[in-house]
Amino acid sequence: MSESLVVCDVDEDLVKKLKEFRFRKETNNAAIVMKIDKDKQLVILEEEHEVTPPTFIVYSYKYQHDDGRVSYPLCFIFSSPVGCRPEQQMMYAGSKNKLVHTVQLSKVFEIRNTEDLTEEWLREKLGFFG
Repeated sequence: MSESLVVCDVDEDLVKKLKEFRFRKETNNAAIVMKIDKDKQLVILEEEHEVTPPTFIVYSYKYQHDDGRVSYPLCFIFSSPVGCRPEQQMMYAGSKNKLVHTVQLSKVFEIRNTEDLTEEWLREKLGFFG
């Protein structure tokens, strides 16, 4: 039943972009991120990027503690995937500490494989902070 339910249409430009993406010639990892424009009720392009470059992510996470308390830790995640260019990796790694210090973040995590970036992984990391 849910397969036949249509809430939003897909933007024609996005359809074209996805078709081009499917048959692209590049061999690197890449992603297209989509979102719903609720005013237009359309699925639209949010951003398009290569997955391999290093990335800084600041993530606010609703964390349910074992004792029932809820907190919203601000997590800094440095993603440095295998296969990214060494100069990019050095630039990001060399800038990480300055960024963390400037923004005063205390929950700092690094990840090499973005597929490992799951809620379970984050909960395990946050468990060390009590």
